[in-house]
Amino acid sequence: MAPVMFAGLIVFLLMGFSVAFSLAACGLFFGYLGVEIGLLPASLMQALPLRIFGIMANETLLAIPFFTFMGLILERSGMAEDLLDTIGQLFGPIRGGLAYAVIFVGAMLAATTGVVAASVISMGLISLPIMLRYGYDRRIACGVIAASGTLAQIIPPSLVLIILADQLGRSVGDLYKGAFIPGFVLTGLYVLYVLMVTLVKPAWAPALPPEARSIREDDGSAGLRSLGVLFLVSVGAALAFANSRPDATPTDELIVVSMCVGVGVAFALAVLNKLFRVKLLSRMAERVTFVLIPPLALIFLVLGTIFLGIATPTEGGAMGAVGALAMAVARRRLDLKLMRQAMDSTMKLSCFVVFILLGSTVFSLAFQGVDGPKWVEHLLTSLPGGQVGFLIVVNILIFFLAFFLDFFELSFIVIPLLGPVAEKLGIDLVWFGVLLAVNMQTSFMHPPFGFALFYLRSVAPISDYIDRLTKKPIARVTTGQIYWGAVPFVIIQIIMVGLIIAFPNLVTGGNAKKAEIDISNVNLEIAPQKEDAKEMDAAKLLGIEPAPATPAASGASGAAPAASAGAAAEEDPMDAIKRALEEDKKKN
Repeated sequence: MAPVMFAGLIVFLLMGFSVAFSLAACGLFFGYLGVEIGLLPASLMQALPLRIFGIMANETLLAIPFFTFMGLILERSGMAEDLLDTIGQLFGPIRGGLAYAVIFVGAMLAATTGVVAASVISMGLISLPIMLRYGYDRRIACGVIAASGTLAQIIPPSLVLIILADQLGRSVGDLYKGAFIPGFVLTGLYVLYVLMVTLVKPAWAPALPPEARSIREDDGSAGLRSLGVLFLVSVGAALAFANSRPDATPTDELIVVSMCVGVGVAFALAVLNKLFRVKLLSRMAERVTFVLIPPLALIFLVLGTIFLGIATPTEGGAMGAVGALAMAVARRRLDLKLMRQAMDSTMKLSCFVVFILLGSTVFSLAFQGVDGPKWVEHLLTSLPGGQVGFLIVVNILIFFLAFFLDFFELSFIVIPLLGPVAEKLGIDLVWFGVLLAVNMQTSFMHPPFGFALFYLRSVAPISDYIDRLTKKPIARVTTGQIYWGAVPFVIIQIIMVGLIIAFPNLVTGGNAKKAEIDISNVNLEIAPQKEDAKEMDAAKLLGIEPAPATPAASGASGAAPAASAGAAAEEDPMDAIKRALEEDKKKN
């Protein structure tokens, strides 16, 4: 019945029913059918209420509303607008500068919001008109904005990593640490692609004209020299701190704390320069420092505390939500309307996730009852090539399913079936989860059903218009231009999947190695009782060797035979424990 049940789920989905109710209806229908034909015991469905209560008691899932609320507050408080304006002015003089700014701000928003929709819509509203105004190719502009927004899928605090950790039975913190380096490697690949475009087709990504650069010094210069000096000083402080740390420090912890030290030095110098008016820093240096520091501080508040082990992901999300509210208050953007919008959107997304999770629980209970996991296991373990063959087939499957399902649906339907098989094949589930997260990131970029493309389509101009600044006519952005702009970035994401498979240390290098216990060096020490200790101390003072204690014979009167006493004295309990542990290890 397992393959029939899986096919039935596909039929439900193709009929247009929502995923949550399709899962629940399919599970209940086949569960009832299995009970009626005697394939399943009626008592199986009695476990369903316990599973549902277990979901509601799962504290890890509380991180989803916290991070969603934090992202929505930040997106509506004007942080993205300030970042894009400042970084755009900073990179404006070079070719592709606005594209670099969008990628950089996309990574910053990903590390603070974790919400793809908020990042894509914010950058689409702010950056796309400016890029069109100054002659950027529409495919490059749309592709960069959509791809940079999807970085929120892989860079912590990503919502999909929380769900993957729950479905794979692994720590959210471990998946965050594992995804930290791949997320920034992917960001670097985006930058490399833009650089190649500017070298091959410089007209597609021109530099900003001089009249568009508003941050200037009194002498007309951009003030980049003092910013470069401040950057070198902060990097030097970060490297000096990193070199002072022990060699056993985990990579992710070392990067986050070193960045915090470097940023703190830069911020302190900028504050001193402003208070004492020594004018050692230019306007550009001060602007960049004061705009970048608040989101970087929030990143450390959330990710730094998680990586250092100070807070759980749920607690980190709560602190991030409070920090986002504080930033909105500091910007004087927090009002009742903003709170209502953020809370309403958070409630909708959280209910969406919980209902899919409840539906997948009903489906998985009936699917397990008909031995569905065994069917999937036999199907996948019989593939040629072992681990490599399994990974190739799974990634191709996820890639094509992402054309039709988003990452929530993939996480709740497919991942529970793949996780046990991967574990049986000896694959590290943290590494496997990060690999699938990068692959599922393509679900946002796939033409024609990519959600990031839909978000961008909703804010891109659908008709020709007159630019309000230059008064020149600007042509509309077509849906085909958005789709073709996404294709190169989908290819980059596939390349990233291959890099993770080829270089597993990109993921595993971010996690601290667990100490292995050598059972041959295990010693069992039992403290003597008070009376025995007193006798041993008295014997030592008198220079008498204390006699070994003779175990009493159980179940017999009188003294034990001498041979039995000798055998008991020769028996070492520690050898028996070691032998049992070694036998158990061989069995496992």
